[in-house]
Amino acid sequence: MAGRKAAAPDPARSLALLWGSHSKPGRSGLTVRAIVDAAIELADGEGLEALSMRMVADRLKVGTMSLYTHVPGKGELTDLMFDRVYGDLYADADEPSKQPGGWRGALEFIARRNWEILTAHPWIHEVPTMRTALGPNITRKYEAELRPLDGLGLTDVEMDSALTLVLTHVQGTARAGAEQLRTQRDSGLTDEEWWRQISPTLTAVMSGTHFPVAGRVGTAVGEHFQSALDPAHALTFGLTTILDGLTQLVSARAQDHQGQAG
Repeated sequence: MAGRKAAAPDPARSLALLWGSHSKPGRSGLTVRAIVDAAIELADGEGLEALSMRMVADRLKVGTMSLYTHVPGKGELTDLMFDRVYGDLYADADEPSKQPGGWRGALEFIARRNWEILTAHPWIHEVPTMRTALGPNITRKYEAELRPLDGLGLTDVEMDSALTLVLTHVQGTARAGAEQLRTQRDSGLTDEEWWRQISPTLTAVMSGTHFPVAGRVGTAVGEHFQSALDPAHALTFGLTTILDGLTQLVSARAQDHQGQAG
C-alpha cells in the first residue's frame, strides 16, 4: 500500500518561520537553523522523499517531539530548507550586476551560480516551486537577479520573463544532470560504458532507411559525448542561444525608445 502523501505546508506558518529568528535556542537547546542544516545534509545524501522529522531528530540526537516545538512539520521544514540553500548564492544584491560583460555577463553569472546550487542539492528538483513560501533569501535572490535587467527598456513583465527563461533552462539541464548521475549510480555503469554496450546494436537498427536523420545525429551525439547527453554542454549551448535572443529584444526596445524620444 502506498504511503500517505505528506501534508502541504501551512503558508502562514511557513512565512512566520522564514522571516523569524533562526538562531534563538529553545528549552532543548535546539535552534531552527540547526534543524534546517541537519535536514539539508540528510536530503543531500538521501533525497527529499527519504527525509522525515524522525530522521532529522536522530541526526541531532534529540527526541522527535523536540523538533515540533520549532517546526510544525516536514512541509514547513522543506520551505525553510529551500530558502536556506539560497542564502549564500550571492555576496550581496549587486553581485550579479557587478560582473563584467554588462547584463549578458550578469545573466551568465546568475546561470552558473544557480547551476552550482542545483548540482550541490539535487533534492531541490523535488520541491514544488509554483507556490513556495517567499522567504528572505529567495526574495533577495529575485532582487539580485532582476537588477541587471533594470533600465534596459524592458517592461517589468519582460524582465521577469527573461529571468524565468534563463532559470528554467538551468533547472532543466541540472535536472537532467541529476538524473544522469542517479542512473549511473543505480546501474553501476558510467555513460561511456553504457554507450559502448549499446552502440553496436543501436548502429545496426538505426542504419537503415527508416531513420536516416535520427540514426546519423544520434550516432554523432553518442560518439561525441560517449553518452546520450552532456548536461554541461546543453547548459552552455542553450544559455548562449537564449542570450542571443534576449540581445535582439533589448536592441529592439532601445530602438523603440529612441523612436519615441525622436
